[in-house]
Amino acid sequence: MTRPDLQRDAQGRLKHFLTIDGLGGEILTEILDRAEGFAGVARQAVKKVPLCRGKIIANLFFENSTRTRTTFELAAKRLSADVLNLNISTSSTAKGETLLDTLRNLEAMHVDMFVVRHGDSGAAHFFAEHAAPHVSVVNAGDGRHSHPTQGMLDMFTIRRHKGDFGALTVAIVGDILHSRVARSQILALTALGAGEVRVIGPRTLIPTRVEELGVRVFHSLREGVRDADVVIMLRLQRERMDGALLPSEREYFQLYGLTERLLETAKPDAIVLHPGPINRGVEMDSQVADGPRSVILEQVSNGIAVRMAVMSLCLGTQSQRAQGDEDG
Repeated sequence: MTRPDLQRDAQGRLKHFLTIDGLGGEILTEILDRAEGFAGVARQAVKKVPLCRGKIIANLFFENSTRTRTTFELAAKRLSADVLNLNISTSSTAKGETLLDTLRNLEAMHVDMFVVRHGDSGAAHFFAEHAAPHVSVVNAGDGRHSHPTQGMLDMFTIRRHKGDFGALTVAIVGDILHSRVARSQILALTALGAGEVRVIGPRTLIPTRVEELGVRVFHSLREGVRDADVVIMLRLQRERMDGALLPSEREYFQLYGLTERLLETAKPDAIVLHPGPINRGVEMDSQVADGPRSVILEQVSNGIAVRMAVMSLCLGTQSQRAQGDEDG
């Protein structure tokens, strides 16, 4: 659990973005509103705004994720920041240097923000707790704990299609137990006042007492997606197939794979999300992934705007609109 004061500065503004837990709907809505202002930057002739000019943002990815790292890098560059990508596999951390040593050495280079992805839960929190006062930390995914920017880009995608969260029934399908994405989605949906949040999966992949997060549990995909406005399919880690948690991929798809026929039980205008990359024929078939109700590629584009919003807020910069008003 993140200390309640760790993510905010003395004035209550966002300083670090480590988890959605405890932030509340107001600040999440502020992120979504600011992202809306950045969404059009990609259509400009010059795809940049000067909000973070002179800032140095370091991407520290201790585990691979091409999509997440690339969108964070693009977001930082569109804010006009200087970007440092640290190749962890060849850095001194692989030779025994501690996380704290890495932090101190990078701080000596006058880095303003660390974007941290790590296989261990709590790594981003460790950086935030030990960072210099002027440094901000954004969690790009830590262990099974949290992936807050993925959760927020999903919320941004949903809001652009559906508007008010209060009227929505959202179904999250798959490996809820091991998914940091699912946890962030549930916390965000709850904070934003979603009408009903459902989690769907085999009993072996549903956390005990998950109902305490305010969700309804289903073990039947057909029942879980019935009349849903939004269906979020989670990526299934193939290593789960090697243990006793799941049957074969073929059996999993038969029970929990999303097909066009199953999607017909959802609302006629239901949308389908997936954090990617998709295991086609395991989590969903290609007809759904490439179909008219899929917004999966939109999620990728929206991730850049949301990460721009988070980074600019944490670094204390003005919104794009406010900056433009002053320049005029």
